[in-house]
Amino acid sequence: QVQLVESGGGSVQAGGSLRLSCTASGELPGRKFMAWFRQTPGREREGVAAIERAPSGTYYTNYADSVKGRFTISQDSAKNTVYLHTDIAKLEDTAVYYCAAASRPPILALGVQGYEYWGQGTQVTVSS
Repeated sequence: QVQLVESGGGSVQAGGSLRLSCTASGELPGRKFMAWFRQTPGREREGVAAIERAPSGTYYTNYADSVKGRFTISQDSAKNTVYLHTDIAKLEDTAVYYCAAASRPPILALGVQGYEYWGQGTQVTVSS
């Protein structure tokens, strides 16, 4: 049974730093594809960033246009943890952030359908 637990949410001022962590317990079958999604009331869950560790050890990342250049996704495979970080939080980053994992390559790296394991979510509120 794979469980994903997010941490690091809370309140942050616009322009400030935000760092989320997601730790996976249990063994993911196959290769690991991890991602962060976010959702605001009345809107669909959207992909923020995704990361894949190739068999060679190289990491490949994908970012939504709305966060490209501001957010960084990274992974510590030894700790089974994936991170999401920004030093330039914006008001529009306010959302519930979800960690997700897939054991097979998602057709769309930032598509909800490709991920079978989900965390409970952590609220991030960016204020002015």
